[in-house]
This record gives sequence, C-alpha cells and structure tokens, in this order.
Amino acid sequence: MTLNTVSSAGVPGSGGEEILAIRGGRPLSGRVSVKGAKNLVTKAMVAALLGETASVLRDVPDISDVAVVRSLLEVHGVAVSEGPETGSLLLDPANVESAHFEEIDAHAGSSRIPILFCGPLLHRLGQAFIPDLGGCRIGDRPIDFHLDALRKFGAVVEKQPSGIRLSAPNGLHGANIHLPYPSVGATEQVLLTATRAEGITELKNAAIEPEIMDLIAVLQKMGAIISIEPNRVILIEGVKSLRGYDHRSIFDRNEAASWASAALATDGEIFVEGARQPDMLTFLNVIRRMGGDFDIQEDGILFRRAGDMQAVTVETDVHPGFMTDWQQPLIVALTQAHGESIVHETVYENRFGFISALNQMGANIVVHPHGLQDGPRRVPRRMLEQAAVVNGPTPLHGADIVVPDLRGGYSHVIAALTAEGESVVRNIGIIRRGYEKFLDKLTGLGADFDVVG
Repeated sequence: MTLNTVSSAGVPGSGGEEILAIRGGRPLSGRVSVKGAKNLVTKAMVAALLGETASVLRDVPDISDVAVVRSLLEVHGVAVSEGPETGSLLLDPANVESAHFEEIDAHAGSSRIPILFCGPLLHRLGQAFIPDLGGCRIGDRPIDFHLDALRKFGAVVEKQPSGIRLSAPNGLHGANIHLPYPSVGATEQVLLTATRAEGITELKNAAIEPEIMDLIAVLQKMGAIISIEPNRVILIEGVKSLRGYDHRSIFDRNEAASWASAALATDGEIFVEGARQPDMLTFLNVIRRMGGDFDIQEDGILFRRAGDMQAVTVETDVHPGFMTDWQQPLIVALTQAHGESIVHETVYENRFGFISALNQMGANIVVHPHGLQDGPRRVPRRMLEQAAVVNGPTPLHGADIVVPDLRGGYSHVIAALTAEGESVVRNIGIIRRGYEKFLDKLTGLGADFDVVG
C-alpha cells in the first residue's frame, strides 16, 4: 500500500528512530503484568532525598522515566543500586550535593520531574535549579502553581536564561496554600516541601488521586505527620528530620486501563495481573456501560467484550472522576462501539491531538475545540475543555503514524493492531516512558509486528 505520513501533533519528520510495522486485525489475548505506578514511583524516588537514611522502593517498573529520575538523583549524589528483590531500588542520600545546571539539564531531557526536586533540595542544600521543562505535548502545564507554593514556603525564585534558581536563605516555613485547581504535581510539590518546613502547612483544593495517597503513605513511613481533612484539605505538620522508607508502590492504573481498552478495541481477552478494583471503579463503570466485561480476581482483572459495544458519554476529571490518561486508549475502543459517543476532556486542552491519525485510519471522530454546550453535565465546564464525538463502529485500516505523546502513542499502537492491513508507527520510544517491556507484552498477547528502526 502507499503510506501517507500522519503527524498527530505537529511532530516534524519521522518523529524518532524507533519504528514499528504492525499487521493488525487480530484480537489481543493473554496475560500482562503491571508494576508500580509511574506517577508514584518517580515521586517516591524524589522523596528519598528527604531521608537521613537509605530507602527501599519495591515494584519499580523498568521505564525510561524511572531511568531519568535515577540519573538526576545520582547527579545530586544519591547512591542508587538494586534493592533486596527483583524490581526494587535502594536509594541512599547520605552524600547529597549540588549539581551544575548543565548536568541537570542533560539528565532531565524532556522530563518535568526536576520541579519536584526543589523542596527536598532546598531543605538539604538551601538551593535548587530547574532547567527548561519539557513533557508531553498535551496542553498548557505551567509551573506557576509550583513556584507560587514554593514562594509561600519562603523560597526565593530567580528566573535566569538557562532556567530557574531557587534559594532559601531563611529556611522554609509552613504556609497556607489554596490551589486554583487540584493539580497533582502541585500537590506533590507541597507535600515534599511541607514535611520538613517549620510549622504547619494547610493545603486546600488538593489532588487526592490514589498515587497522592500512596505518596503520603511513603512520607508517613519516613516520619511525616500528614492529615487528610474533608473537602480536599491536607494538613502537614513539619518535622525536623525524616528517615528512609521501605515501600511497595501502588499498581499503575493507567497502564491497566490501557490494556483493558486494547482488549475491547481488538475484541480480545486480556488478564491484567496486579490491577485492583478499588482504584479503577470509575473506569470499570464506563467499561460496563459500553458493553465490556470484566472478571475481578484476587491477583488481577480480566477484560473482554460482552457482545456488541454501545456508545457512552465520558467526562474526564480529577480523582475520583474519569482520568484524562484513560480517555485516549478508550477512544480507540469507542471507534468500534455502536452509536455516537462523546468524550469531554476537561483536564488538558490539547489531549485530542492523536485523533487526526485515527481519522486517517478510517475512524469518524469530530473534535470540538471549544467543547460542547448541550447535554447534561456532571463535571463543571472549563474554559480550556474540548469534546470529541466518536461515531461507530468504523473499520480501521493501516496508515503511517507519528507518535505525539505517551498515552496518544499507546492509543495509536492499539489502533494499528485493531486495523486491517499494515501500519507504520514511528517514535515509539515515547511509549517506554510509561509502559514497561511494551513490545514483549505485545508479543505475549499475539500481536504481529516488526521493529524496523
């Protein structure tokens, strides 16, 4: 066939060196295992900076984001080695030291994780540096929430051509902070900073995702005093010192939901080992409404179709709502559902950039860049929101696709596996940021593909 390159998010050229040739049209069936959540593991690694003794983190996934954080910790003098069991890390912060901004910039790459080093480094060293931050092209992710919070703790913020330098000449003290939006990253920033700040910190409108609760569990093991109050309020009583922790990470519910969507999209059957019902209630409800089936077992959840899938309406929201990271893989499955599905994206304004490639493959999806006014809503409208209307079912066919971001990239791979014919998917290295042994898992599920670049 003749291949026409599709760039889903304005990615120039081939978008990277790693390329898959995928021959789709067959169900994915088998078993995959999910380890610790990327959104907890990387933050728990940073938390090790706060301890006076070594920490052990278990169920650490082998993903590139973990490698980035490991290298940043090592640049700052943290000794990182294999832990007492397979998939664990030993993190010893005994020799923490300042790092030159060129080193931080070189090791950070496109990651946004350096912003979370600020609080711990200000406590340990009295200074921190943030290079220009990257990340997935899914929308405006300003660091203003982080910097405003750090200023309230007493940090001095200096913007420089190469990045941002922070100092704490008088130490850090407790603060009253009200987030304009329950940002996960800003909540993590406050937690990591407040635990050793002098006095009490009250955080209002905090994120309460399961990964946030797991980070609080890590910090409490280290000696922190943190209370969860009603109405998204978190109280942190600062302590003078913290010790290391021994912690097994919460499972990665984003990866679990991704494999569930893959089972529905390809009409397969996938058992996700390690997935747990309590942290996926909202997702499981949507799966059941659209005609998917799941069997909850002690060691995981089995996902499959229960017959013809039906259209649904989904509104993304902060926890306990439907996660924004879940909607991209789900939209691929919705291309095979009967009727008109509507997905309201209220968290990030550019999270539908991957859809143009799906339409090139034969999907019938209309993106409304300013959202949809009509119809009942449970989640309040936001100025930045968009909506996608998915009409199905539509057969998909092969295309040449450039991966734009982590979840969009995974969704493109699943669309290619659902489609008839061959697809070329470029820039798949991005997917390794959040999916451990991705290609090995696809092989185990019966996917037919070749690595061609």
